[in-house]
Formats: sequence, structure tokens, C-alpha cells
Amino acid sequence: MSEPYGFILKAKTRPEKAEAFEALFRAYVEPSRAEPGCIEYHMLRDKEDPSLFVFYEVWASKAALDVHSALPHMVAFFAQRFDYLEHDFAIQPVEMLSASSANR
Repeated sequence: MSEPYGFILKAKTRPEKAEAFEALFRAYVEPSRAEPGCIEYHMLRDKEDPSLFVFYEVWASKAALDVHSALPHMVAFFAQRFDYLEHDFAIQPVEMLSASSANR
């Protein structure tokens, strides 16, 4: 059995692209949560720096994340991400030590 795959992703957008980035990814939150391998999917925005977005995601496995990442809208965004971002994503792998709260 595979282990859950979790990470925190930071996306530092160009200030003039922050609103467009938020609108784009807000539309992906619920569909991402509905994917079979999604355990947790949260999009957050820094209150002190509105151009900084943080994603907290936990997937049933790395393979489940790979399926998500291969979806057409994700592939398209990845190809054009620097239209929105100041620099590439900062990704920090994490280990989930508590049970998911998503189904409460």
C-alpha cells in the first residue's frame, strides 16, 4: 500500500497577476477535492503579502498527484506559469501526522 503524499506549495505571483491567479485557482479547488486521490486540498493567501499563495495538499499517493498534475488544465498552467509567477514554486514535502479533517 502506498503512503499519502503531502506538501506545502508556495506560489509568489507577480503583483499585477495576483487577482488573476486567485480567480484561476479558486475555480480548481472544488474539482481537485473531488478527484479520487485527493485527501486534502487547501488554497490560502498571505494576509501581509497578497501576491503570495500557499497550497496545502495531501494525495493518497504520489501516483494520485501525478494523475492530477497530468490533467489538461494543470499541464496548460504549468507551461504558462511564469506569466503569473515571479519565480518557480517552492515545494516543501510534509508528512501527515494527524487524520484528515476533510470528511468531518
